[in-house]
Amino acid sequence: MRLLFAGTPEAALPSLRALLDSRHEVVGVLTRADAPSGRGRTLRPSPVRVLADEAGIPVLTPRSLRDPQVQQQLRDLAPEVAPVVAYGNLIPPAALEIPAHGWINLHFSMLPAWRGAAPAQRAVLAGQRETGMTVFRLEEGLDTGEVITARTEPIGRYETSGQLLERLASSGAQLLLESIDALDAGTATFTAQDHSAATDAPKLSTSEARIDWTLPAEQVSAHIRGMSPDPGAWTLLDGRRMKVLGVEEPPTEASELALPPGRLAATRRHLLVGTGTAPVALEIVAPAGKRAMRAPDWARGAGLAPEAAFDDEQERA
Repeated sequence: MRLLFAGTPEAALPSLRALLDSRHEVVGVLTRADAPSGRGRTLRPSPVRVLADEAGIPVLTPRSLRDPQVQQQLRDLAPEVAPVVAYGNLIPPAALEIPAHGWINLHFSMLPAWRGAAPAQRAVLAGQRETGMTVFRLEEGLDTGEVITARTEPIGRYETSGQLLERLASSGAQLLLESIDALDAGTATFTAQDHSAATDAPKLSTSEARIDWTLPAEQVSAHIRGMSPDPGAWTLLDGRRMKVLGVEEPPTEASELALPPGRLAATRRHLLVGTGTAPVALEIVAPAGKRAMRAPDWARGAGLAPEAAFDDEQERA
């Protein structure tokens, strides 16, 4: 089949690679326009554009698909189906009608759960032990279209949303290819979603990333993991922000410690923090103005006071 692939970030790369290696023909790639990055705000192409350029595939970077000239460019490519993975732009009704078999989207949740921009992150934040991937046909509603296929995946106890998304992107590529093969063979089935069971997965914000150490340990752990790597869960130490980007299994003796919420306890191998229930063990932290590092390593060099605690002061300007 002739494919028009739409995607932008790293999470879309496994799918594009799988399609390039398949018997189908990728006739064009849609991706977001080059965006400023880094301290110098230099314009950089999306990861998908870099891969498409390397493969010699025509790339389109329109700011909107509502432009009739852009829609004509898509028609000229004569795609039979348009697979989508984290494209990031709205597909208007006129563009939806261009491929004969429509646009099919790989979404990183078991729809109708977690419709929106951050499905893997919201699943981790909610403390779920399982999520999955869904391939569905795009329509005007947000992630509301008929499901072609879906597959569940476990969430590791200490897995961050970034690690989960990387794993889902890899295994989801095969699911997307299987769906395209089924469309080509005429064996694909379409199942309506149960809209009454839908949950929303809006983009994460920095303001909601602040850690509440008074919550139970499981909720604190889920919050830290769900916010990692971006925007990164954060807390205050001596009035300065510190990001907490991962947790790990605490030592057995941690359950015997009576640490108040936010109180720090450092050992040679672990950095423990009190919560509303049991302490959690931090794995990765990023102090203000510094790179991410192992939490125990940071603690050894930080010269922590005996009563050191997170969120013990207001944030400095």
